[in-house]
Amino acid sequence: MPAIELDKHDLRLQDIFDENAELETVSSGHRFLEGPAWRPDEMHLRFSDILGNATLQWSDASGLSIYRANSHMANGNTYDRRGRLLSCHHASSRVTRMDDNETMTVLASHYQGKELNSPNDIVVKSDGAIYFTDPPYGREAKVGIPRQPQLGFNGVYRLEPEGGGLTLLSRDFNRPNGLCFSPDESLLYINDTPESRIRVFDVSADGLLSNGRLFAQTGGDGPGGPDGMKTDSEGNLYCCAAGGLHVFAADGAFLGRLRTPMQITNFTFGDEDLRGIYLTGITTLYRVRARIAGIPLF
Repeated sequence: MPAIELDKHDLRLQDIFDENAELETVSSGHRFLEGPAWRPDEMHLRFSDILGNATLQWSDASGLSIYRANSHMANGNTYDRRGRLLSCHHASSRVTRMDDNETMTVLASHYQGKELNSPNDIVVKSDGAIYFTDPPYGREAKVGIPRQPQLGFNGVYRLEPEGGGLTLLSRDFNRPNGLCFSPDESLLYINDTPESRIRVFDVSADGLLSNGRLFAQTGGDGPGGPDGMKTDSEGNLYCCAAGGLHVFAADGAFLGRLRTPMQITNFTFGDEDLRGIYLTGITTLYRVRARIAGIPLF
């Protein structure tokens, strides 16, 4: 396995990655990977192959399998606080939940009577509220089914726990994509892919957003723009962007970049200690070990 390649902009990057760590190829030969989500109690990873129209499952013990065929071109995935898989679907413009008996429940499909664009990425707050982004990528030929949007904006939404009311939080993004909370959930980070920037919002007691502001501008060579995003247990922010995985301190300082062999779309923390970082390249799933643990999804 090749050693990782780091672009160091701040010595604090060495607290996160050992420069002798290796980038492991876990699975390859896929069509367009996205949405990795680690289930800590069962020690497996589920992730989407959008163009393969399947949700896949991988573990060290059992290898690769198909968890759900005909996934409606699922993209982002996460787990709710009961360990149920939540997914965003390009083909059907829905947010769904896989219930305990493996039946699918639609949680969101319309806003004010119009179809959502194509829910993309998704996170769950500790109170059970669901937050997701809704750009139009799933209505375009590259990773979706071409069709005209019904909404005139690309929004960010909050869904009440257990599929309750849907609230539009923001409509002033170009194309909102990745999103994640700070460890204490006082902040919500949301990136805007065409603008190459990450914004941050204060999260109020009622779950709404305020005081939106620029957190960081991403740049660099290589393919890709701001996409999947997470914070680790110490508050550092990781964002898939041009040429690899970009890392920022909680104060917005750019620490550097983990270069990857191909464009990466998303990532998650996994393994028993949550120090494994699983990265979805377009066709390949990678893993690298880090020095700081992530935050469990439930």
